[in-house]
Amino acid sequence: MTTTTPPVTLDDVRDAAARLKGVAHRTPVLRSRTLDALVGAEVFLKCENFQRVGAFKFRGAYNAASRLRPEQLARGIAAYSSGNHAQAVALAARELGTTAVILMPEDAPRSKMDATAGYGAEIVTYDRYTGDRIAIGEALAAERGLALIPPYEHPHVIAGQGTAALELLEEAGELDALVTPVGGGGLMAGSATVAKGLYPAIRMIGVEPEAGDDTKRSLEADRRIEIPVPRTIADGQALHTPGELTFSVNRRLVDEIALVGDDDIRDAMRFAFERLKIVVEPSGATPLAALLNGRTGALPRRVGVIVSGGNIDAERFARLCGGAG
Repeated sequence: MTTTTPPVTLDDVRDAAARLKGVAHRTPVLRSRTLDALVGAEVFLKCENFQRVGAFKFRGAYNAASRLRPEQLARGIAAYSSGNHAQAVALAARELGTTAVILMPEDAPRSKMDATAGYGAEIVTYDRYTGDRIAIGEALAAERGLALIPPYEHPHVIAGQGTAALELLEEAGELDALVTPVGGGGLMAGSATVAKGLYPAIRMIGVEPEAGDDTKRSLEADRRIEIPVPRTIADGQALHTPGELTFSVNRRLVDEIALVGDDDIRDAMRFAFERLKIVVEPSGATPLAALLNGRTGALPRRVGVIVSGGNIDAERFARLCGGAG
């Protein structure tokens, strides 16, 4: 008989939380009677839009970077990202006294590029619709002798991301369901590891944009499915296939995937701004969009939601909330 050791455990996430204490923000958990009434559940919003760099990604990036050997740190760090992981690695590198080179798609939001450069990173661009960012990123890191920190395919990154769910459960107590956006799958893998480890009966619900349903298809097929790079306003979820490591976790622990359209996401961003008084980027709004549009079906009594980020410039936010693409 063979056994498979999970790549990340609850203890790994707890260890990451200790490492991040005093470095990452312990973000607020918001409640709204209006939201509760609309969706028929008690909803607890873990607002990672208030995290350093404006997204949960700082948790995993710092946890991974801080574990590099001194000689690795001295040479510098490389990463590839559409935006939030880019900023996270850039800031983690600055905090740890080293440098970062980040591969970003040439159509990444300008605000995310500017923020990444503002943290001191060098940016190299590529065409996300024709180039393989993993191959390009690995080649770049090898050529320059840099330590590569991928956005989700790394156990220390996954463990760091799971600390958001750990904090939520510490504050809210036992939840019946946890709703999390899914891109590469790192946030979901870390969150599911924590939630199922503490409360095995919890319902883990992932949310993807309709145009980028690679994880939903993969879970249904019980193998990783590749789709064309999706065109969606949820740029942080515009991926063509789940990560191999993250999928090995999520295929065991995720109960279902809900899909939302771009119009649903716009409506959720507008609701968050007008009723909750918070700014949420498209990818961060997908779980809220799923709840508001009934895409998750009937909800249990106590539901957690990870609002993954708020990195969007004022012009794009106004354009999207006004109904334009």
